[in-house]
Amino acid sequence: MPSITEEKDNKVKKIVILFLFILFLLSILLFSVFDTMKNFRRLPSLETSKKELSVRGDIISSDNFKITTSKKIYKASIDTRHLDENKKELFIKLFSIYSNIPVKKISKKIEESLESPGNLVLSYNIDSKTAKNLKELGFKLRKLNVFKSRKVQGGKILRGLSINESGEKRIYSYEDTLTPVAGYITKFESKNGKTKVKGIKGLEKKFDELLNNSKDGILSGKRDVLSYIAFNKESVIKQRVDGANLVLNIPLKLQKNNEMILDIYKEKLSADEVIVSIMESNTGKIISLASSNRFNPEKIYQKDIPSLNVNAVEYQFEPGSIVKPMSIALVLDKNRIKKDELLFAYNTKGKANKKGQWPRGRYKLGRWSIKDDHRFKKHYLTLDDIVIYSSNIGTLQYAQRLSGPEFFEGMKRFGFTRNTGIDLPYEKKGVMPKIWQFSANDKKNEDNVFKATVSYGQGMTATFMQLIKAYSVFNNKGISVTPKIVSHIEVDGDKYKEDLLKDERIISEKTAEEMKRLLIKTVAIGTGKAAKIEGLEIGGKTGTAQIARGGKYLKKYISSFFGFVNDGEKSYTIGVTVINPISTGKYWYYHYASWSAVPVFKEVINNLVKLNYLTPKKDIISKTK
Repeated sequence: MPSITEEKDNKVKKIVILFLFILFLLSILLFSVFDTMKNFRRLPSLETSKKELSVRGDIISSDNFKITTSKKIYKASIDTRHLDENKKELFIKLFSIYSNIPVKKISKKIEESLESPGNLVLSYNIDSKTAKNLKELGFKLRKLNVFKSRKVQGGKILRGLSINESGEKRIYSYEDTLTPVAGYITKFESKNGKTKVKGIKGLEKKFDELLNNSKDGILSGKRDVLSYIAFNKESVIKQRVDGANLVLNIPLKLQKNNEMILDIYKEKLSADEVIVSIMESNTGKIISLASSNRFNPEKIYQKDIPSLNVNAVEYQFEPGSIVKPMSIALVLDKNRIKKDELLFAYNTKGKANKKGQWPRGRYKLGRWSIKDDHRFKKHYLTLDDIVIYSSNIGTLQYAQRLSGPEFFEGMKRFGFTRNTGIDLPYEKKGVMPKIWQFSANDKKNEDNVFKATVSYGQGMTATFMQLIKAYSVFNNKGISVTPKIVSHIEVDGDKYKEDLLKDERIISEKTAEEMKRLLIKTVAIGTGKAAKIEGLEIGGKTGTAQIARGGKYLKKYISSFFGFVNDGEKSYTIGVTVINPISTGKYWYYHYASWSAVPVFKEVINNLVKLNYLTPKKDIISKTK
């Protein structure tokens, strides 16, 4: 029989064993709970945040139409492992109805993904309205048990239809309108995996940094029991800031009307391209810059590649007679043309024809012979004759009165071989002979071939926009302005305008007024007669130049008419250039500017009148005397 002491010892042992057993079980339980929390349970964080994607800024016309804008796009995806096989057809039909994506397309994607089940993106390009509807569909699909839960590492998860922001899409509301000036974009993937865009050409490129200067919105704070963000003092709310908006000087209606005119004349003239621009003469505001060669930036095809450049600033060409008024203005400004002075026309060889016109003049310059197109009825020419009838011989004789540096610097002041300052990228400067080439023979007091040819627009190149800027000088009292397409920039509701633009005096007001008179007379009775409209003051100059390639002149032409129009209150400088109009067959004469560029110029002015930019007045008398 055990003693009392032994019984106590046994009892203590049993208690210790029981305690150790309970401790062992408790340890197992704690380990199990800890292991479950660590490896299997995925508890939602108490802190949560949500980003709102910002987008690129808009390009807006002066009459408040969005030429281009960006919209958020969304991604729709499912995990095919959670899609109930018995309700697959139901899902496909409902998703097709809500997304407007064909049933066949969705079915094909799902069937292909079933070979390797997992996450499947049904579309990356869903607009915000459709995304909202699809989110509602997602809730309905859960109630219909279209998606089933799966066991994952000891737990259960359920994934249904997921709709998330995937990036932005650039939309060109009026398709090819204002192209190529508006430009186009390309897509790229941002650091957060979202689709963003950047400018490649035109305004999209020039202002890419400002247009893309955006900040995503952020909402962050603690979750409530329903997993919504509970807003309190500790919450963070940052408003989404989209990129800057560009507000243009160009109104949509005027631009579209001009583009319609160019489309008609491109076909009529069988031209490669027709370019038109209208600029306020005293401010530099470009209110239209149109091309017959346009494209839809959302759908660029192989055939569109030649149209992607803004040829108004990127295409360099020999301007021809368009340059004569600038050359003559430089001589006038130095007071080296006397009043009522006569220049010999070099047209005495041969006899006058039945109309009393003498042979075309021929001026010997070294081994070259310079000719005039116009047949004059006299042997001596006035300043008016030389400008109105576009005499090469008269112009080159005037140009010789300037020294090489005077001529070179004067042409540069007019803007040749200089950027115009227009707000477009990739602007070309054109080329011109060097100053020392213009200076050859200065000391010998002999003719200089470079001054001669450049004075009538050969042996040099310029851009369309350089010529617009140069011609504005004659309609703005001798002062040059900077052409500008963008009126101002809007950043988060605030307006900003570049005020560093500098006007520059090129010639005296007296010289400008004299050249203006001569250009008005050219329209009244000279080569620009077809541009005349009663009640408006219109002046300008024609120019027809051969296209040069590889040091040779082709039987292809560039025809231009640059000038201005005034109604006593508003004044505009207008340019028209027709690249390679038809020059053979029945309409061989279309390559002359008077038959191609001048009619377009007149149509553009009629457009300005129709849209109330100009008002013809009976009391306007042209200064042609």
